[in-house]
Amino acid sequence: MTEDEDLLLAVLNSAPVVGGTRTEQLAGAPGRALARRFDGTGSPDELEHLRGVRDALQDLVRGHDTTSTLNALLDGAALVPEATPTGLEWTLTTPPDRRLAVRVALAWSRVEQEAPGRLRACANAECNLFLVDHSRPGTAKWCSMAVCGNRIKSRTYAGRKRTTPPRKPA
Repeated sequence: MTEDEDLLLAVLNSAPVVGGTRTEQLAGAPGRALARRFDGTGSPDELEHLRGVRDALQDLVRGHDTTSTLNALLDGAALVPEATPTGLEWTLTTPPDRRLAVRVALAWSRVEQEAPGRLRACANAECNLFLVDHSRPGTAKWCSMAVCGNRIKSRTYAGRKRTTPPRKPA
């Protein structure tokens, strides 16, 4: 996993469902810590932009068109090239409080271009997490096989056991 992909998933997964309630991890000390982990400042404005890009991208991944919200966030951002002896280096120019949110949007775009359809929401309807499927067949469904995958498989099995009539002795 690249640092950009790590940033993307950290932001997308910053509103997990705990005990049936969506929690917010892009506010206060947890939000500042996440932002600083990726070279952000953790300022209130930066966290607000991160929440905005998170919500827009979560909706996009789930199939809702929130490109206008994303375009508003990207307004004024630019990648500026500089030639070096080894090729072009690209520098992101954007207002400082939007830099991290724009990096998240760029990471999302890169994942969508390099691995189309591999960024998805967890198949557990009670979960609010996302995954990038790196499996060869591209069939991963859950954010975590140990947590969500196990829960869904256990429920499916228990449901089959309840609806299967008992066997008659031979």
